[in-house]
This record gives sequence, C-alpha cells and structure tokens, in this order.
Amino acid sequence: MSAERPVLIVDDDDDLRETLVDQLAVDGEFVASQAASIADAEAKMADKDARFDAIILDVSLPDGDGRDLCARLRKQGHRMPVIMLTGSDADTDVVRGLDSGANDYIAKPFKLTVLLARLRAQLRIFENSEDAVFTIGPYTFRPAAKLLHEPVKNRRIRLTEKEAAILKFLYRAGSRPVARQVLLNEVWGYNAAVTTHTLETHIYRLRQKIEPDPANARLLVTEGGGYRLDPEGAPTANTPMTEPA
Repeated sequence: MSAERPVLIVDDDDDLRETLVDQLAVDGEFVASQAASIADAEAKMADKDARFDAIILDVSLPDGDGRDLCARLRKQGHRMPVIMLTGSDADTDVVRGLDSGANDYIAKPFKLTVLLARLRAQLRIFENSEDAVFTIGPYTFRPAAKLLHEPVKNRRIRLTEKEAAILKFLYRAGSRPVARQVLLNEVWGYNAAVTTHTLETHIYRLRQKIEPDPANARLLVTEGGGYRLDPEGAPTANTPMTEPA
C-alpha cells in the first residue's frame, strides 16, 4: 500500500470537512487535516512540522476569500496543487480562481469520486513537474531534476532515477518506516528478477551521498524491517561532509 499523502481541507462547512476527512482516509491513500477559516489554514501552514501535498480550498470563508489565500500561498513559494471548491461555476469565478494560482476548480455539490480523481491527477502532474520541491533534512529535493541541494553550502547532489524515486516515496511516508518489499515494489514494480539486495545497494549508495557518516546513518535510517527519513537526525551546517562520489 502506498504511503498516506497529507492533504489540508479548508472549508467552513463542518459536515463537509468531516466527510472529506473520513472519505480521504478510507483507502489509506490520504490523511487529511482541516481548517475552518483562512486564519486557521495559515496557522497550520506556518507550523514548522507542517507538510501538505495538496490543499482543498473553499472560495467563501468566514474571514475572507479563498482565492486571496491561494494567491498569497503562491507568492510565499508554495507550489503544491490547490483545488478550489465553490458554490458557483460561472466562468468569471472559474477564471479568477485559476488566475489566483489554483490548479483546478470544482463546483458544489460534487461527487467525491470526481474530487479524488482530480486530486490524484493534480498530484501526478505536480510530482513530475519542475515546480515540485520538497525539504528533506538540510536539503531541498527536486524529483524531476533528480537533484538534492544543500543551500547552506550551496552543494548539489545528483541522483539516479531510482535514488530519486526512493527518496520521493520515503518522503511521502513521512515519519513512518517503509518495509523493504513495499519500497522495492513501488520503485521497481513487481519484477521477480529484482531482489531486496538491489534496494539495499541503492540505499548504500544514497547514504554515501547524503550522510556525513554513511556507516552511522542519521537521515536515511533503517527501522522496522525497512527505511525511514529522519529530518531531525540530519546533519547540520556545522557537520563536516564529504563531497558525493
């Protein structure tokens, strides 16, 4: 099963928020946080531990217009998909929503299956776009470019396609360890010719690139029969690091 993707739902309709939270969690594909206002949403976004892969955002909120919030998030550098919800499907409303930086626009009432399909589609587009930038410990990670960048040292680490795929999936898993076989299936597919030894070799090479002491991994750790990213255990700016091979 794929790792849960964190989604923020911003809507002042309590019943709708609760329904979306429950339904998004059904298949274990998403885990949703919720906010009833712009202020609440901004507070959740500002939390240092916050990570949202997508936002479902209502237009009409008690303390402002969701489109204005979307525009501010874009100006702040947030690039995750934003799907706007609205009670009106008038062309002018749709255009204004898209101009604010929204990726998609859905009129209420809507079918949950349609919302989920559009959410998945936007996430697929985003993860393969040049805009996708994730934070992993001291690094910024661009999956499409297969690149890690350490801003403090202005150091760039080139990744192979499989290394980038491994990091992307572990990032999506958050603080949960991912079993070796699950990670193997996700990155290589169900290929009987590929064994966990192949995965372990790639993990070894990744650690050579990103860990100050590869034999004592602190960022990409072994746990629970698999692997997990631990940003809190990542090297700091004062930690000596060798250049990647």
